[in-house]
Formats: sequence, structure tokens, C-alpha cells
Amino acid sequence: MKRRDFIILGTAGTVLAGQPVRADPLQYSDGLLQSHLAAGDTVFLDFKASWCSTCAAQDRVLTKLKAGNADYEAHITFIDVDWDAFGQSDLVKRLRIPRRSTLVVLKGDQEYGRIVAQTGTAQIQQLMDGALALAQSS
Repeated sequence: MKRRDFIILGTAGTVLAGQPVRADPLQYSDGLLQSHLAAGDTVFLDFKASWCSTCAAQDRVLTKLKAGNADYEAHITFIDVDWDAFGQSDLVKRLRIPRRSTLVVLKGDQEYGRIVAQTGTAQIQQLMDGALALAQSS
């Protein structure tokens, strides 16, 4: 990298430092969920499959809502759960997840909301707003 490019990139990073950075959701792995719940985080689980059209529709709504409100990503931990890898897991059994395209909000050892196979913006926003209120209340 040329020195000039490095300085330009560094300056851009400094200018953007005050801007919220859109983070990709975490990818579920054993222990990840438990560590976030133990830390007191509000967690938004998205049980999805790459081939699922309902999951893709939900993802478009989630992306749009997150883009419109930086507080979602600032206060909620988003975790994607790959249905092909974890559809038969203890997590799915314990939470009684009926199918892919299920969205669940958890905090501590409590479930605070769930949507199954719904793609409406209003329903998903209501779940996200509830998660945000829960995250900001503590």
C-alpha cells in the first residue's frame, strides 16, 4: 500500500468513526449464545437456511429495518442460526423451534418474543422494537 493511500484510508476511518457501522450478524456456534445471554445481552436469533425463500424475505426486512435505526445493532446481539447445520440441534429442541424462518428474542433465561414464517415489516419491526426496549431497559 502506498503511503498516500494509507493516509487517505486513515483519514476516512477517522471521519467515519462517529458513524454507526453496520455489523453482520454473528454466526451461531456452540457456546456463543450462552456467553451473550450470560453477559446480559438481548439476543435476536434468526433460524434460517440459504435456500429458504421465506428466510430471504425476512432477511430483506431485517436489513431494511436495521438500516433505518442504528439503535437495533447498537443494543441487540443478532445471531444467525444455520438451519442445515443446527436444525436438529439441542438448541432447536430446547427452544422448540418448529422450522426455519423463525425469529426469537431472548434475554437471560427468558424468551420475550417469536415470529414463525412471517415476513411482514410491521410484525418484524414490532419484534425488533420489543427487543430494543428490553435491551435499553437494563
